[in-house]
Amino acid sequence: MPATPHLERHFTATEVVRDVVIGMADGLTVPFALAAGLAGAVDSTAVIVTAGLAEIAAGAIAMGLGGYQAARTDAEHYEAEKAREERETREVPRIEVEEVASVFRRYGLTEEQIWPILKGITGDRRRWVDFMMRFELGLDAPDPKRAARSALTIAAAYIAGGLVPLVPYIVFGNVARALPVSAAVTLVALFVFGVVKSRFTGMAPIRGGLQTLVTGSLAAGAAFGIARLFS
Repeated sequence: MPATPHLERHFTATEVVRDVVIGMADGLTVPFALAAGLAGAVDSTAVIVTAGLAEIAAGAIAMGLGGYQAARTDAEHYEAEKAREERETREVPRIEVEEVASVFRRYGLTEEQIWPILKGITGDRRRWVDFMMRFELGLDAPDPKRAARSALTIAAAYIAGGLVPLVPYIVFGNVARALPVSAAVTLVALFVFGVVKSRFTGMAPIRGGLQTLVTGSLAAGAAFGIARLFS
């Protein structure tokens, strides 16, 4: 009887998902709150759309640059730690060998079992340093294209999310008509986004959707109330 091949499916795009979540979450919430706040103070869809588009542009640039800087910082941190490990394997090799051995001791291996593994790992400096980076420091080599890709992904997600609450103000020429439609469309989008996000975070889908929905609602409600209070 032929054996059924065992296929493991692991999700490997965690960094991309994280960037989309960061950009989309703020993109849906901030322009939504801004549009709702302005709707409580002015009776002009042109003003709301202009301010909303300006905020989307500024927010996308700021968050994209933030993502770029964060990725660059990760890469620089990795390179600095790698240089330190390379220096220590040359200057204090006995200490570094002991650190490799301690990793395997944590898995319950005996000294007799560890010794041939140590020889294999420490016999090649590049392999030795890579092992220390991964298993001692918990650092993986960053993708050199990560910073630019992260910036573009976050910015694009922010723009996509930010346009959702603005479309009704573009379509309708009346704030009174556009506001409830914008609120309904954005709240649905927030809930759906929260459900989808929970698929990657392990949270219960309904809970994730409601959590995102409540966050966006509170931000928009606060902005609308403050604008009403001072208008």
